[in-house]
Amino acid sequence: MKKMLDGKRISVVLPAYNAEQTLLQTYQEIPLDTVDDVLLVDDCSRDNTAALAKSLGIHTIVHDNNRGYGGNQKTCYQAALARGADIVIMLHPDYQYTPRLLRAMAAMLVSGHFDAVMASRILGKGALRGGMPVYKYIANRVLTAIENVLLGIKLSEYHTGYRAWTREVLETLPLDACSDDFVFDNQMIAQAVHYGFRIGEISCPTRYFEEASSINFSRSVTYGFGVLGTAASFRLHQMGLRKSPLFSAHPRRVLRSMEGIRE
Repeated sequence: MKKMLDGKRISVVLPAYNAEQTLLQTYQEIPLDTVDDVLLVDDCSRDNTAALAKSLGIHTIVHDNNRGYGGNQKTCYQAALARGADIVIMLHPDYQYTPRLLRAMAAMLVSGHFDAVMASRILGKGALRGGMPVYKYIANRVLTAIENVLLGIKLSEYHTGYRAWTREVLETLPLDACSDDFVFDNQMIAQAVHYGFRIGEISCPTRYFEEASSINFSRSVTYGFGVLGTAASFRLHQMGLRKSPLFSAHPRRVLRSMEGIRE
């Protein structure tokens, strides 16, 4: 049965890696009366994430080799577009973000006022109350302040893993030029700004607990430097001082091939 929101097909993509313990809880809170399609991409997990997803009736794609967080999202977006999505919402299946905001995020895009929506943990007081480590909170605020200056916009945070995109954005951004690692998220926002898309935000509570995915301190430092590099590349590109493939690659409507992917 077609649900659709104002005639727009809503797809939720779940980039998964060892999410067996939290997937069911996440899926049970997805508002299926609004969402038309739920898609999970398993990045060669070591647990039974894929089997559980299939048992829940979720359309499941499995990578034969681990492609990284960014590589997982590239498959998510490609597959969602191929299945006819007009709006794609990326939700982590680790239950760190509440699926109950999916309807509100989709409505913001359907309204025509925004091309992308970020679910911010910083708006309000949800981050620290939800258990975000203090060092991550401070790093988030510092990096966000620097990015706002260099990208010339004002967001409350750039580092949320809960975000929604229109089909037009996903068909325009040259995502293959982005990293397959965690900095993919940040590069994608910078690309959206470069191409003139309108980004909105919604306040979102968050949860930090043992089963929720989180990168360690070392990976966080690497990510932080990647974020600064992305923002600097954006500014230098805008000033015409140094071209970056992130912002000069020709937009393509088709991402990488589906080789090494099973459904």
